[in-house]
Amino acid sequence: MPIASPAPRQIPGWRGWLIWAVGVAAYMLAIANRTSLGAVGVDAAERFHADAATLSLFAVVQLAVYGGMQIPIGVLLDRYGARPIITAGMFLMALGQLTMALSPSIGIAILARVLLGAGDAAVFPAVLRLVATWFPSQRGPVMVQLTGVIGQAGQLIALVPLAALLHSTSWSIAFGSFAGLGVLFGILVFALIRNHPPESPADVTVDTETGVVRIVTSSVDTEVGIRAAWRHPGTRLAFWSHFTTPFAGTAFVLLWGMPFLTAGEGLSAARAAGLISVYVVAGMILGPVIGDLSRRMPNQRSLALVLPATAIQCIAWLAVIFYPGSAPDWLLYVLAVALAFGGPASMIAFDHARTHNPAHRLSTATGLTNAGGFVAALLAVFLIGVTLDLQGAGTPDTYSLDAFRLAFFMQVPLWALGVTFILIERRKTRIRMGF
Repeated sequence: MPIASPAPRQIPGWRGWLIWAVGVAAYMLAIANRTSLGAVGVDAAERFHADAATLSLFAVVQLAVYGGMQIPIGVLLDRYGARPIITAGMFLMALGQLTMALSPSIGIAILARVLLGAGDAAVFPAVLRLVATWFPSQRGPVMVQLTGVIGQAGQLIALVPLAALLHSTSWSIAFGSFAGLGVLFGILVFALIRNHPPESPADVTVDTETGVVRIVTSSVDTEVGIRAAWRHPGTRLAFWSHFTTPFAGTAFVLLWGMPFLTAGEGLSAARAAGLISVYVVAGMILGPVIGDLSRRMPNQRSLALVLPATAIQCIAWLAVIFYPGSAPDWLLYVLAVALAFGGPASMIAFDHARTHNPAHRLSTATGLTNAGGFVAALLAVFLIGVTLDLQGAGTPDTYSLDAFRLAFFMQVPLWALGVTFILIERRKTRIRMGF
């Protein structure tokens, strides 16, 4: 029996904005937790007596868990909604940071990163779910960009206050403070966030290809949702777009940026932190611009935005890698701004996922998409660490500029792979849409 189409969703009131704000604040804390080790990477190497491959293992394990959890998180979101998922994520991250604070060995520290990656995996897809359920669809591209932009400010929390707190107190106090924040935010999320507007007790899904309208229940499409989402070339285009655009910035901020700038390029810790801050601020400025352009050119997003953003990052890195001697400050700032294109461009992937999937498998498709960027980041972090070790430059005492140059060059094959599949899946998507 056909179901009557619901009235169009009105402009969200104060409650919708409040719920989104709480979700974004939780995402900001998740970003701060995610990048907390990168801000104190040299301290971590000294604390655990870790070489480059072992240090990269912290980030690789965290990213592997994050990426591996995306599909299960997507299925759980489609079944239970955002509120319990974000709450669980906050408490898992708090437990992970408490474990890191008290960790006496590398093995326990890696377990801490496992917990952190699992909790972090829950937050961003759940906030995107809130955007989809509380805001009109035409606001989607801009709201997704705003979510990403504001959330990225969490890197500044990790970059300056965490490092200052660690150096003025101790490792246990610094990471224990993050654990306490996680508990507080878990309580805040549970108290204030709701899955749906009060007038919409359940999701209403409109199939993007047939136009069929139906009420979503927890049993709809759970078993076949993953296969159905992946079969659509638009989802695969989203995956490869997210694979290709953000990994260089993620690897830089998550682990290897500070060691490269300080031990490789010879910058002081304060100057390196300032340069990474430029990366964060530039991303926040570029986000709304790219979001609006994505809204205005839905059929040209890949060619006009995703591929140029990738090219800018690759060219900037090659300029730094092949510059004779230490790169001048102006070139390092160009690199920071170039890397900042990756985050906003990666959000276009979620526009693809939302455009080509009905609401009842939206979070599953979002999970598949989000996994792409973190698979690439995992590979980049690992390849950089292994390449440093193979050159005999695996510890803070042996880091060198030439070793870092070759290590960062290992990102180029990942860009080439991603661009190839973007072009392939874009063509298939346009054929599917009848273009």
